[in-house]
Amino acid sequence: MPMASEWVMRNDYLDKLKAFEGKDLIKVVTGLRRCGKSTLLMLYRSELLKQGVPEDHILLFNFELMELDEIRDYKVFYHFVKDRLPENGRTWLLLDEIQQVAQWERAVNSLRIEADVDICVTGSNAHLLSSEIATLLSGRYVEIKMLPLSFREYISFHHLPDSWTNEERFNQYLRFGGLPAVTALPQDESIIQDFLQGVFNTVIVKDIVDRSKLRDVTLLNRILRYVIGNTGSIVSANRISGFLSSQDKGESIRPASVSATLDVLEQAYVLYQVQRYDIRGKETLKTLSKYYVVDTGFRNILIGHTDRDFGHVLETVVFFELLRRGYQVFIGKWFDKEVDFLAIRQDDKRYYQVTASVLDEGVRTRELAPLVAIQDNYVKIILSMDTTWFTDHEGIRFQNIIEFLLEGDYAKSSTFLEQTET
Repeated sequence: MPMASEWVMRNDYLDKLKAFEGKDLIKVVTGLRRCGKSTLLMLYRSELLKQGVPEDHILLFNFELMELDEIRDYKVFYHFVKDRLPENGRTWLLLDEIQQVAQWERAVNSLRIEADVDICVTGSNAHLLSSEIATLLSGRYVEIKMLPLSFREYISFHHLPDSWTNEERFNQYLRFGGLPAVTALPQDESIIQDFLQGVFNTVIVKDIVDRSKLRDVTLLNRILRYVIGNTGSIVSANRISGFLSSQDKGESIRPASVSATLDVLEQAYVLYQVQRYDIRGKETLKTLSKYYVVDTGFRNILIGHTDRDFGHVLETVVFFELLRRGYQVFIGKWFDKEVDFLAIRQDDKRYYQVTASVLDEGVRTRELAPLVAIQDNYVKIILSMDTTWFTDHEGIRFQNIIEFLLEGDYAKSSTFLEQTET
């Protein structure tokens, strides 16, 4: 186990775990492999020890370790844990990558009912909370969705040269992504690319192939490259299948196969889907969505690092930042016009356009058009890399993206979690 000083401190997520401490709720931390879930559990354990919890009252198990390789059945798992519970007092069960245990939820739910336990589990595949499991858990869980490092976290933890500007740091963040382990690696492109490729291959094998009926990894990679290459554009299974079929002379790729592949990529937290929202009709539209890859480092190992699609890379970063801040995010549709992001959180609604620059008058006019057309009084912002600020236009703000990513403390309002309680 690494020393606490070597851990990337994810205080926002730690605060969420602590907020539900002592509640009769199973805390479920989900997210991409290597995004920091295991470290979060070790950090949580360290905090509990500081609070005076006896060490033998904190049981931390990582089910991807060889020493627990024999525990793959829920009955074996149940007795393994039950035999280690102390006779008196509350015990904290921290169960890492629990999806390795078949029907784990049956044992966990039983332990929750029988013993004085505070339970936290992690998993790298959305099947962890399938409808069947959620039903069995009787809704007594809270999901905490973990993402790779935000830019604020990245520059806080990364030992980049003090002489670097925030723009230089941001370019490094875009190039290598926000997986926590990247901050500890030598900043050598070949080393980091090898690491990211290894993580990606593990995700494909352990969180997709092993957990789905999908076996055509070549098709998966082709679909993923297509979606990433069309970031920021509306895509559908029909469009993707048509394009891929046109590349394969004589071979037809069925839309159903594309849909199934997109689903498993979402379940492994590699892709996130963004649906369209009819602002005027106030309803979500079920057809034609956008997809964003969870980490720009993954994007670069799959399709290469290029400035050609820089605006859509910025879109990706903004999308995940809005999720971190607790917003539901949609593509805003207003008649025939489209807004990059409609962000909704309780009574707060905001519109965002994202572009590399608005210095060109034509680009500025294009980005302003949908925001000007929407006749309401919610916040409207155009984000770009420009450091020369324009005067607000009809209440529409212009803001530098780096400034936006580094702006004030939003941790208390961050609600990137879902609670189900009956």
